[in-house]
Amino acid sequence: MGKRDDLIARYADDLKNKCGMTPDMDLLTKVTIGCGPSIYDADAATVASSQPGELETVKKNFLIKKLGLSDGPALDTALEKVIETYGKSERNKYRAVIYYMLTKEFGKESVYS
Repeated sequence: MGKRDDLIARYADDLKNKCGMTPDMDLLTKVTIGCGPSIYDADAATVASSQPGELETVKKNFLIKKLGLSDGPALDTALEKVIETYGKSERNKYRAVIYYMLTKEFGKESVYS
């Protein structure tokens, strides 16, 4: 297995054990590939959920640009819900896992087909 496969397995483990959901491995793989090289950088691979600027970046670059959603309170609510599901105290919140959960939350799996 390559490095990306190892990371996808780690993300799937987080989804199962920390978020209580069974991952759709095909979608998780596509979301991970969509994150590009950031998954290999320790800082970029995670989302610092305690930093408002970081959440704003996720909202602008992922929810609005990638998923094509309109800005509004629903985006903030969904982000908060996903962070809560992952666990606020969880130190390493992987970007690919958060993006996967947001994609599922908004039913935007078609973006990755």
